[in-house]
Amino acid sequence: MDYAFDAPPVDLELLDFAVRLAGRAGQMSAQGFFRDDWHSRLKEDGTEVTEIDVAVEELIRNELSRQAPDDGIFGEEGGSTSGSSGRRWIIDPINGTTYFTHRVPLFSNDLAYEDEYGPAIGVINMPLSRQMVAAARGLGCWVLPGSAPDLRSGRRAQLTERSSLGGARTMMHNPAGWPGELLGALHRRVLLLPSTGMILALVTGRVDAGVIAGPPMGYEDVAPMPVIVTEAGGRVTDLHGAPVLDGDMSVLVTNGRLHEEFLRLVHGLPHSRDHRALDVGE
Repeated sequence: MDYAFDAPPVDLELLDFAVRLAGRAGQMSAQGFFRDDWHSRLKEDGTEVTEIDVAVEELIRNELSRQAPDDGIFGEEGGSTSGSSGRRWIIDPINGTTYFTHRVPLFSNDLAYEDEYGPAIGVINMPLSRQMVAAARGLGCWVLPGSAPDLRSGRRAQLTERSSLGGARTMMHNPAGWPGELLGALHRRVLLLPSTGMILALVTGRVDAGVIAGPPMGYEDVAPMPVIVTEAGGRVTDLHGAPVLDGDMSVLVTNGRLHEEFLRLVHGLPHSRDHRALDVGE
């Protein structure tokens, strides 16, 4: 599913609704982060889920059922709910559950919306950093105060202008799952940094690029990225150059100027190790 540049812009009120909903999700997850009375369990796929993940997704689902009853919903914890409109919301209630359970304040609340043209809205809220990035097709990309998200108080995303790959500041996600060939190739050319909110760092100009390799990401992990990165003026694909939502769930995000050079650098290299590695979500 590629980004439809020629599709009509999204209604501003719909973006505002998504921003406010992500803000509410952030308030609930932030409160849960500082509690000691919740429990977690392992799902069938071996990943961890907490009571807070489930509660946050339920909050979002309930609000969507009231405000957009004809739309479908896909959530990481609750699966798919069919709709009649042909439009769909994608929920990752706590992206980075392992961060959450280990009390590392780098998790996010992710929300995306797809209409008949494809990716339409993307919101990533980092409640403990009190920052949110939100974008909608045709409306641009905005960085907002996550404590009280309001489009009127936001500022436009701003990417770096670096056009040379040498020394490019590049966030890496889950490097424990990267094959040595990929890690070595990037290490020789760029400045590798640990991921501390890759998309937010990209659209605020703190890094030039980001790479997610290793175990494949879930669809809900990457669903907000096409709108956010594209509307900010950057580019996002998988590591083969395919549209990220249709690819192998690896991710390359850049300021746009560096993208083709990155793809040439990683061409033909393996993207994941054979054994299972720790996956903390983006």
